[in-house]
Amino acid sequence: MAQKVDKAAAAEAKKARKEASKAKRKQIFQAFNMQRKEDKALIPIMLGAFLVVAGVLFGLGFIWGLQWFLLPVGIAFGLLAAVILFGRRVQKNVYTKADGQPGAAAWALENMRGRWRVTPTVAGTTQLDAVHRVLGRPGVVLVAEGAPHRVKALLAQEKKRVSRVIGDTPIYDFIVGNEENQVPLRRLQQSIMKLPNNLKPAQIDTIEKRLSALAARGAQLPKGPMPAGAKMRNVQRTIRRR
Repeated sequence: MAQKVDKAAAAEAKKARKEASKAKRKQIFQAFNMQRKEDKALIPIMLGAFLVVAGVLFGLGFIWGLQWFLLPVGIAFGLLAAVILFGRRVQKNVYTKADGQPGAAAWALENMRGRWRVTPTVAGTTQLDAVHRVLGRPGVVLVAEGAPHRVKALLAQEKKRVSRVIGDTPIYDFIVGNEENQVPLRRLQQSIMKLPNNLKPAQIDTIEKRLSALAARGAQLPKGPMPAGAKMRNVQRTIRRR
């Protein structure tokens, strides 16, 4: 009886994996079609990357007398190069469309890789300015988006409020934008992930409990913009704990 249950569970799990894989391929194909229609250089660039990489490896193999051995290797690496370029152009397109939209920073933060604890809109205004909070190994990161003359005061106020409950824990702050001393949306994730590691996992848990006592205030922004292609990038894992 137990064996039948195990076999049924294994079959169900296998079926679920196949369906997930099929759905992922469908998403990638849809993303490719959307990007191809908007980016006329996509296919030539992908094809060029494939031919260059495959050709270089085949040429090296020809010199060493291993051309037929390196040909499949070159094809594999050529396909990989084409896929990487595709992903980067899709990502650039998504961020270009999201830039300047209310909630864009929150959307970018919630799609960061790693064990980041993101709380969107811990402070905000009725004009859709907002401050988002990120907790991770560097400490507490406050990210503001909106009109610069308003978010600076909003950010300073939230920084003062947070510092009262986390003691000497480092606090970093960013303002998303394209002006001087601001961080462009497309570089926000990279800028945060470059911060030094200052906390251990146990310390993060303790600080999270302290921060949970702070009541979120301000107008709630949308969870994030939905530019064309954003839903197709189901590559990154969202981790949010309130």
